[in-house]
Order: sequence, then C-alpha cells, then structure tokens
Amino acid sequence: MEFKHKPVMLQECIEGLEINPDGVYLDCTLGGGGHSSQILARLKGGRLIAVDKDADALKSAQKRLEEYKDKITYIHDDFKNVISHLDELGVQKLDGVLIDLGVSSYQLDNADRGFSYNADAPLDMRMDQSQYLDAKKVVNEYSQEALADVIWQYGEDKLSRAIARNIVEYRKTKAIETTGELAKIVEEAYPAKLRWKFGNPCKRTFQAIRIEVNGELKDLDRVVNDLVLRLKAGGRICIITFHSLEDRIVKRVFVELNKECICPPHQPICTCNKRRDVEIITKKPLVASKQELEDNSRASCAKLRIAQRV
Repeated sequence: MEFKHKPVMLQECIEGLEINPDGVYLDCTLGGGGHSSQILARLKGGRLIAVDKDADALKSAQKRLEEYKDKITYIHDDFKNVISHLDELGVQKLDGVLIDLGVSSYQLDNADRGFSYNADAPLDMRMDQSQYLDAKKVVNEYSQEALADVIWQYGEDKLSRAIARNIVEYRKTKAIETTGELAKIVEEAYPAKLRWKFGNPCKRTFQAIRIEVNGELKDLDRVVNDLVLRLKAGGRICIITFHSLEDRIVKRVFVELNKECICPPHQPICTCNKRRDVEIITKKPLVASKQELEDNSRASCAKLRIAQRV
C-alpha cells in the first residue's frame, strides 16, 4: 500500500513558520512528507531535518523528496528523542519547528497496521513496528484497573470501567487478537440506546489504546519546551494537535514559556530571574478552513498553535 497522507492546514503552517530560505528547520513528524515538501521548496541554502518513527513513512518520503536530497537529513526515531540527534548533528539553533501529532491516513487506512475499528485486522497500532508493546499486549495483558485507567485518561470515555470489565471477561475464554473482536467487545459495553448516539462507540477506546501503545503524550511537554529553547530569536514553532489532551499540554507549555515571572503573587520583588521565552502568535488555536474540511474530513479535529522565540 502506497504511503499517502493529506497534510493538515498546510498553508497555515507554512505561513506560520515564516520560512527563511537559508534557515534550519525541523519536521518532527514527517509522515507522507506533505509539510516537508513545502518547507524544502522554499529553502535555498537552508536545511531540513525530518523525523519519523515509522520506517514506512521514511522510506516513502525519501522517494517523494528525492529532488531535495541535498537539503534534507532523515532520522528514524520518536521525535521525543530528537534533542540528542540535534546534538549529534551539531545543530545548536533552529529557525523553525513543525510538529503534526496526528496519525497518518496511511496508518489508519492500512488494515494490516491494526489502527482502525472499521476493518478486521490483527491488533497492532504501533507506529514503530520494531517496538515491543502493541495493542494486543495492552488489551490482553493489562489488568482491568490499568485498562480502565488508560481508556479514561486517554479516551475520556465515561464507560471506561464497563469496557475494561468486558475486555477482561472476554479474554478469560480466549485472547483478543483482532480489531474486529475488540470493537465488538467495546460496543457491547454500551447500553443499546446509547451505543451509536455519538458516532462509533469504539472511537475513544481505540484512541486511548493507540496513545498508550505509542506513548504519544509521554514527555510531550518536555520536548515542546526543549525545542522552543532551541529556536533562534524570531524562530517559530507550529504544533498541530488532534484531541484535547494534546492541545491542553501544548497550550500549557506555551503559557508557561510566555511568563516573565513565576514568583508567588504576594512577593513584592521578583527573585525568580525568569524571562519570557516566547510570544504566543495564536491567542486561540487555528482550525481548518471550510474548504479544507470538504476535502479532508480528518482535519475536523485539528488545532494549530504557533509561538515565536523572543
């Protein structure tokens, strides 16, 4: 299956980065290369560092971006580890950073990857196919309490305990091996009158397990903070989130970096020596245009936040 993915809010991201043709840019989530191709097209003496934990994405992007091979460096890793790679490359400062936290269309549409509840396939959900933890292990080996916590924390599903109970009861008979099996178990945890009231009842549980498998929220606050501090003065960071948990983390980090003082409010003299690190460009997150939504329904949940180093 060919790696295809429509880049979300492409124009808004490119405009938000205010690309310097001779700058050094970092695309933390290369995916199908849609955002990267537009960054590269605007570089002259500049350079792009592109990161992805999915080997299929890297392989496909290398072919797609062949004409820019002299301007791009590829890294196969979770972008949470990118600071050490930048150190190895001798990159001390960046002109811009892009992070698109969405799952690619390729991963969702390729049934073999086990992300989707719309096709029956082996439970997997790993973005990095070389890692040990997959959805099958989470579903079959986590305790009922741990499963309920994952589904509540990452899926915010009010029926998390009932879903976890159903999963544990089912696996007493046999291991849960496919997305179809899991989807049926989740559906049956819902009262019939509520089952399809708000769309597919599996959405939140599958999202939660995917986040757990890939550690999507783990250290997100740390890496956003570290990458902002790697920006040159005037450099920009653009982050696209797709659910409220991610967006809250990004918003919180930007707000903290925007503060000039973190001393207690009652303290008359500042002693913290905190300086304002960023200007928040998007006071409210940008969302996809009506035209884009007509062309790409997966952009409906996307929010773009932009900050600039001061």
